Amino acid sequence: MAKDKSPKRGRPPKDLASDAQARILDAAQQLFLEKGFRSASIDDISELAPASKPTIYAYFPGKEALFVAVVARTINGLTDFDGFTPAGRTIQEKLTNLGIEIVERFVEDTLDLTRATIAESRRFPELSRNVHDAARDRAAGAVSQLLNDATQRIARSSKGPFSAKRSVATAQMFMDLILLPMLMRSLMGEELKDLRKELPTFLHERVNFFLAACEADWRP
Repeated sequence: MAKDKSPKRGRPPKDLASDAQARILDAAQQLFLEKGFRSASIDDISELAPASKPTIYAYFPGKEALFVAVVARTINGLTDFDGFTPAGRTIQEKLTNLGIEIVERFVEDTLDLTRATIAESRRFPELSRNVHDAARDRAAGAVSQLLNDATQRIARSSKGPFSAKRSVATAQMFMDLILLPMLMRSLMGEELKDLRKELPTFLHERVNFFLAACEADWRP
């Protein structure tokens, strides 16, 4: 009796599923940046991906979830510091070089997505909050580890300003101090090439302030 050679039904292999999800995210990101969140439709994304609408909804319950996933993927890439070691001999030098790397990555790769999120913040305030929280949490986790690594040898005790218990909160403060001013200036139209010229001096001043504040807070 001849064997049935028709294709089997069911879930696709993991590699194919991963490829489909990546295509959907690529298409969604392109359309969100070109048209904006409101104007980009699931139909447009389905056509560009290409992927059927049921396939899209199997991964993402709606357009808001898809937008958050696009931003989260970008943040994941930006905070992938695996193998990156800040150059420098002192903690000031290490944090300054780390800060330059963070600012350049975020300003260069998230500016358009940040603008798209801001444009929809009134109509979809929860979307804007979710994107902000995802970016902050993912970035703080990666920066926290780098702060711990960069300061491990100079920490005076396990209760110092970069202890594990406080590292994430400290990393969030560090991010806000170095990133928000430069990101705001970029949103106002300043070019990254011009900001790059100021980064070493800007980061040096901010890092010194940050370390002084941490030491004052930690000192009995």
